[in-house]
Amino acid sequence: MIALLTYKGILVLIVFTITLAVAAYSTYAERKIAAFLQDRIGPDRAGPFGLLQPLADGAKFFFKEEIIPNVSNKTLFILGPSIAMLTALMAGVVVPWGNELILGGNSYLLQIADLNVGVLYVFGVVSVGVYGIMIGGWSSNNKFSLLGAVRASAQMISYEIAMGLAIIALIMMTGTLSLREISLQQVGGVGGHWNWWNVVYQPLGFLIFIVCAFAECNRTPFDLPECETELVGGYHTEYSSMKLGLYLFAEYINMFISSAVMSTLYFGGFNFPFMHDLGLSANWITVLGTVALFLKITFFIFFFMWIRWTIPRFRYDQLMNLGWKGLIPLAVFNIVLSGLISLYVHR
Repeated sequence: MIALLTYKGILVLIVFTITLAVAAYSTYAERKIAAFLQDRIGPDRAGPFGLLQPLADGAKFFFKEEIIPNVSNKTLFILGPSIAMLTALMAGVVVPWGNELILGGNSYLLQIADLNVGVLYVFGVVSVGVYGIMIGGWSSNNKFSLLGAVRASAQMISYEIAMGLAIIALIMMTGTLSLREISLQQVGGVGGHWNWWNVVYQPLGFLIFIVCAFAECNRTPFDLPECETELVGGYHTEYSSMKLGLYLFAEYINMFISSAVMSTLYFGGFNFPFMHDLGLSANWITVLGTVALFLKITFFIFFFMWIRWTIPRFRYDQLMNLGWKGLIPLAVFNIVLSGLISLYVHR
């Protein structure tokens, strides 16, 4: 029991550290990619090639003056960014970061918690994240912050519906809510081990899911909750110092976790092509599978940033129309289509 707790504790620490490191250097990658697309250099002063810029930004947040408005609800003002950060970190608990390692005759899963309702857990945690934004905007006692929080809540709830419906079609096909089982069903290879990734069977579902992921993470072209031209800074206008840093950090963590969930649900997770034909031991295949998963995650993070610096934001009415009149009917159609195909295949 003690050994199990120690192993789980070490795994939690590793995942927590990697999540924070990826989120920190996503800010660096964001600025470098933006610079490349706009024919600029980007950060290049803090360390070689600007690689220490995230550390400089973090130190700046810690040492900036902390301001809590006198007219705010101080308890909720502090609670808002805390909830946003906590829920962002909690979602990574059920993601299978790799298969199992065999060390000293013992098997160790590279997953903190293999819940049989893992998909529901992710949706539950993401839903709670809305409270962090809403509480932050309301407790600031600033009309622009409140408007940004209302926009964010309406947007996230609307797109969660379409995202959930897209997942229903996938669950109908896989027959499980466990992220690990969904990964194992997509095992790759040839010679009797070949199996297509779920994106081949659910292309429309994946398209709906990734659009909703953009909206859930408040990324351009869905960044209306913090649209500077209309709302100054949106729901975190009154925040400064590390409280503002927590909100900004939570956005990048959500982007990282969204990429991990998309990779797991639709792109094989820790599986990669020809994995059973390399002649390697199970441990080496597990290590390479984890590397493959992080390469998929890196691609999706790049895709998030590429879209941000390519496509202009919607108007708010266009955003809501897309969610309610576009994606939700499409997701329902995808469920019906998946059901009909399943009946035909199994008949």
